[in-house]
Amino acid sequence: MSTLNDQHYIDRILQGETSSFAVLVDRYKDMIFTLALKMIKNREEAEEVAQDTFIKIYNSLSKFKGDSKFSTWIYKIAYNTCLDRLKKNKKEDLNISIDEFSAHLIKTMDNALSALENKERRQTIQNCLNLLPGDENFLLTLFYFEDQSLEEIGKIMNINANNVKVKLFRSRQKLAVILRQQLEPETIQCYERER
Repeated sequence: MSTLNDQHYIDRILQGETSSFAVLVDRYKDMIFTLALKMIKNREEAEEVAQDTFIKIYNSLSKFKGDSKFSTWIYKIAYNTCLDRLKKNKKEDLNISIDEFSAHLIKTMDNALSALENKERRQTIQNCLNLLPGDENFLLTLFYFEDQSLEEIGKIMNINANNVKVKLFRSRQKLAVILRQQLEPETIQCYERER
């Protein structure tokens, strides 16, 4: 696989070698689709959003100035395309009460999750993430699975790093509540007794 950086291909595309765009599509198609699916929560629509995202990327390539990572710039376009689709569909987000959240609850969740096998744990977390509203699912995915910094997430979501921290905290609270509801009650009770 070529180790040439994104800017090399961007320059070639801007010079008229449009076939080089296929390299960028290949590099980022899975990432874009996964993030679209997390926000849209419908496979067919997520595929359409991913295609729309790449059309927007191609049409806006000359606007990429390199003041952020190319992947950050792409995430931002994907995020905004998802928001546009959600507004168009006027989907209602699932609201989760965080009133029952506590530090003990997170400790309990950590203990219960550590008892699960790695693969099963990832799947459980993924299933619970999918119950969150799209933007919170997107945020947690960027932070935990895509290793994006608070600053990068802020650029993507058009908010400052402090707001990212607040949203991350609230999203983690909601995720903890969902995990508590989804994990088998006896697993939770077992760990609460050990406390």
